[in-house]
Amino acid sequence: MLKDTRQKILTAAIELFNSKGFTGTSVREIASKADVNVAHISYYFKGKGGLLEFLVSYYYEGYIKLIEDNYSLLQYSNVHAVLSKIILDILNYQHENRQLSRLVYREVTVDSILIREVMTTYLTKEKYYIKSLFEQGIKEGYYRKAFIPHLIIQLRSLLHTPYLQPQYMSEVLHIQSHEAYFVHQYYKELKIWLNSLLIESYSRNEKIAVIR
Repeated sequence: MLKDTRQKILTAAIELFNSKGFTGTSVREIASKADVNVAHISYYFKGKGGLLEFLVSYYYEGYIKLIEDNYSLLQYSNVHAVLSKIILDILNYQHENRQLSRLVYREVTVDSILIREVMTTYLTKEKYYIKSLFEQGIKEGYYRKAFIPHLIIQLRSLLHTPYLQPQYMSEVLHIQSHEAYFVHQYYKELKIWLNSLLIESYSRNEKIAVIR
């Protein structure tokens, strides 16, 4: 019962924060939508701010773990295969947590103490792993030389934009990012971008990976 109450609060908060914004949502509205007592929010999360902090931390814990798990596969595989798998796993993770992904990515654009902490912990870890993969790929001759910060910007933009602009995706482009087929199709496009970084000798061998 206690776990059910906690989960109902989280589900209600994600929906309301997305539709009304964090500042536009009251604790009473969350409690009403979750059908719980207002006191439960203070008990579990120390208020609305603590609730947002939990959601952001929860999201990035899973996000960073999947990157770390794939990074550990470098001892068995090559850097290009590992980076490709990270991209696919992030796409799947975002799709499985669509509303939370949208909320978290939007909140990260707002300057606050919480987001500064996220920047110095989770996002610094993300940068470390992705930067290391690009550096190793260039060093080992997989990827052409490039300014790595720009590659990181491009990759993160390609991965996150569908969840930062869901209305634009659906209303203007008529792409339904919540549908299961979206991940499969979009992954193929991201593989084309990643394969474009390969040097000529590897590019021939990796073409088949684009259609997997």
